[in-house]
Amino acid sequence: MGKRAFSLITAASLSLVSLSFTGCGGNSKSEYDDGKMRDDMSAMEYADDMGIGINLGNTMEAYWEDKNDKTAGASTIGEDTPQDYEKCWGAVVTTQECIDGMRDAGFDTVRVPVYWGNMMADDGEYTVNEKYLKRVQEIVDYCRKDGLYVVINIHHYDEFLIKNHDKDEVLKAVEKVWTQVAEYFKDYSDYLIFEGFNEALGSQREGDNLSEEEIYDYVNDMNQTFVDTVRKTDGNNKKRMLIASGYWTNIDNTTKDSFVMPSDSAKDKLMVSVHYIDNACYWTNNIGGDYWLNYSTEQCELLRTAFIDKNIPVFVGETTSIYENDRMAGNAKDMQSSEALSTILNMAAAYDLVPVLWDVNDNFYSRTECRIKSESDAEVIAEIAEKIED
Repeated sequence: MGKRAFSLITAASLSLVSLSFTGCGGNSKSEYDDGKMRDDMSAMEYADDMGIGINLGNTMEAYWEDKNDKTAGASTIGEDTPQDYEKCWGAVVTTQECIDGMRDAGFDTVRVPVYWGNMMADDGEYTVNEKYLKRVQEIVDYCRKDGLYVVINIHHYDEFLIKNHDKDEVLKAVEKVWTQVAEYFKDYSDYLIFEGFNEALGSQREGDNLSEEEIYDYVNDMNQTFVDTVRKTDGNNKKRMLIASGYWTNIDNTTKDSFVMPSDSAKDKLMVSVHYIDNACYWTNNIGGDYWLNYSTEQCELLRTAFIDKNIPVFVGETTSIYENDRMAGNAKDMQSSEALSTILNMAAAYDLVPVLWDVNDNFYSRTECRIKSESDAEVIAEIAEKIED
């Protein structure tokens, strides 16, 4: 039985590296990853197997802006080591024990956002720093040692590129960065998944005035460039699961006909990424009531019609983990954060979505104590994870 074949109430070295590619490429193999690909698995079967996920947020995507640096957009921090950037937004250095605790809590997937511009020279070549890439690999290996799916993307750096360069230059940079990353990881198994971007698709360079049609074309071209670039690196990347990013990862924008999934040389190996099923209700302090339930269901119905019914899985790459008291509606039925979390995760699972909690250091999950901080939250994750496994 599939991991989501259940009816829910709601919703109705660590590695030896051989360098051969420009700057930091090569085939990185891991003692914790067997490099095997399950070629017969469909995209929906992968989604089914990915269970519930959690983000390693404000960590490898953290950076200090430098508006004068047109290649990286990032300042030099401290001794210019990967860990200097890893900690610059308040994270601790990621450890194996931290990832072990995520696995033990019931998570099957870890999303690792990455700002690849850190430690990058301002020379217009977009060469990813080898040390930074190797640190990302160490974290990937922590996840793979625990048998977890791990998703890496371009995060915030996509926004920098779009807002500071014309479209041709952005597509060039995207191709260069994804070529290096994909080449480096091309021998990893299909438990490693690439997500093209974060929330920046749909934005434009300051001073430009693109029409809605031109913006959608830009979004679609970004995703197509990502997919084509990864596939060209061959190895396991010819059939690796890839995640195309939605327009601002907004459900309404991404489910419009103008958003087009990229064509792909691999058969049935694409997902689409959106964020936050109940985002509008969160920011208007309407969590927990009938409006919230109806709105969230309508958002899931949009995703079902646009993607799920077409066998395109939906990766909810950022899902609310904590609902503060002041976010609750006056007529809320779910009055506690854990109750709201349970409702949304059950809803996501019932619609066959892949929910990945957005989390930063010492928020939902303690990276030093290596556990979910709230007992009631931990019970929610364990309960739903067990249902998904049945």
